[in-house]
Amino acid sequence: MTDLDLPALGLGTSANDDFEECAETVRAALDLGYRHVDTAQMYDNEAAVGEGISRADVPREEVVVATKVHPDNLAYDDAKRTARESLERLGLDSVELLYVHWPTSAYDPGGTLRAMDELRDEGVCDHVGLSNFTPDLLDEARARLDAPVAAHQVECHPLFPQDDLRAYAVEHGHYLVGYSPLGRGEALEDPLLGEIAEKHDTSTAAVCLAWAFAQEALVPIPKATGDHVRANYEARDLELDAEDLDRIAAHDVRERVIDPDAAPWNR
Repeated sequence: MTDLDLPALGLGTSANDDFEECAETVRAALDLGYRHVDTAQMYDNEAAVGEGISRADVPREEVVVATKVHPDNLAYDDAKRTARESLERLGLDSVELLYVHWPTSAYDPGGTLRAMDELRDEGVCDHVGLSNFTPDLLDEARARLDAPVAAHQVECHPLFPQDDLRAYAVEHGHYLVGYSPLGRGEALEDPLLGEIAEKHDTSTAAVCLAWAFAQEALVPIPKATGDHVRANYEARDLELDAEDLDRIAAHDVRERVIDPDAAPWNR
């Protein structure tokens, strides 16, 4: 396993581009107990995330901060430059985890991954991550990188469980960080997950997160604001039994909610 110590639950911030709401959400989450915050150049909220970190009554060294280089910025020179600009927006000297956001648009395995290695060597980030890679692209990246891959971030939830990539993460000793762990709300309407929630007298959202906590090497990062921040944090107390997990594993509904082909850089 990577020497990155990634907490079991992270705070996602995608689509939270209102500065004050985002900053206060990050502050509240950290003061509640979260210790992993995920942002990206693409989200246009790194400054707000950094403000929230500064407002929280939590030592900086306790927080894992992750950001991602935009697909359009993945050429060697652009990756080097914009990663430092991310630090400026965050108001931080470094981040614990820096991802390649999508292996598309300006992504070039040679130039992009050399830039990521150099950014790690220069102290911009402590660890290198990849996001939305296939197994073949992961193999290629691992062969080219000097730095170990610390985390791979993909859509992952009970309706899209990413069995192959979870197994790959375990085999190669990195985390699989799951974004959209509630399936962007789609999983909350699933009858089977609803039955399991009723059995435990809890919410379907809690069941989705408990499923993630039960998987080896998987770390969910639900995006949330308001009361959902606390509700997601408290889902750590829910433990699904073997019957629950078997029913989810055998579920015949498989639905991806993020369409890579619909991304702006692929249009």
